[in-house]
Amino acid sequence: MIHIKSMKEIEVMKKAGAITAYAHKIARQMIRPGISTSELDLAIQQAIVQHGATPSFLDYRGYPASSCISLNDTIIHGIPSKNEILQEGDIVSIDIGACFDGYHGDAARTYGVGQIDPQHQKLIDVTRQSFFEGLAHVREGHRLGDVSQTIQRYVEQNQMSVVRMFTGHGIGKELHEDPAVPNYGTAGRGPKLEPNMVLAIEPMVNLGSHHVKVLDDEWTVKTTDGSLSAHYEHTVWISPDGPVLLTAGDEDE
Repeated sequence: MIHIKSMKEIEVMKKAGAITAYAHKIARQMIRPGISTSELDLAIQQAIVQHGATPSFLDYRGYPASSCISLNDTIIHGIPSKNEILQEGDIVSIDIGACFDGYHGDAARTYGVGQIDPQHQKLIDVTRQSFFEGLAHVREGHRLGDVSQTIQRYVEQNQMSVVRMFTGHGIGKELHEDPAVPNYGTAGRGPKLEPNMVLAIEPMVNLGSHHVKVLDDEWTVKTTDGSLSAHYEHTVWISPDGPVLLTAGDEDE
């Protein structure tokens, strides 16, 4: 069931979103060759806790870290490790959730480490822009399929593919709520969008095929063909005046 939020709930989610955005800012400032993904995760955890929130992902269904940090051909759910060191030319996707006063914010970004291949930068740019292409349809009276199809079309026009096995989601008191928000689909289908729905919209885009594999740790998701992948996500409030990014940071302004 889709939960329509009250304005009181929205105000709390704004705070959760702002903390999530702050944690991204801290992580982004630390990205450099030679740093471990566990160092980034610790800084993210500290940034969240310092603001009176808790990491949404820590112990969620047994997940062992405060953030998901996914390198290169890892799409999502990369588990931070002291042995995983960022190298010049890598791309790194960071997914962060913060729970404040019982409500969640959720956002993901992909960053280049040092100088990266122009094609890999294009992957990051297309993934980000596909989100904003879809966001244009996040309005009262549109259907979820309008958002999904627009994201898919933009990605495929750029000769890349959207991941199909994993989707965005509703968000609020629970980290994952109804509805599922696919990054592919058919316009005019799916639930009607209503004011005070809150969605985590998150294109996951591969340079190669959309097929994925889950590793034996039951978390890490990689491309089957070894191609690189990027991820971009915001928590989005559908206000009466249109979409509002609850997890926007200074890089989104």
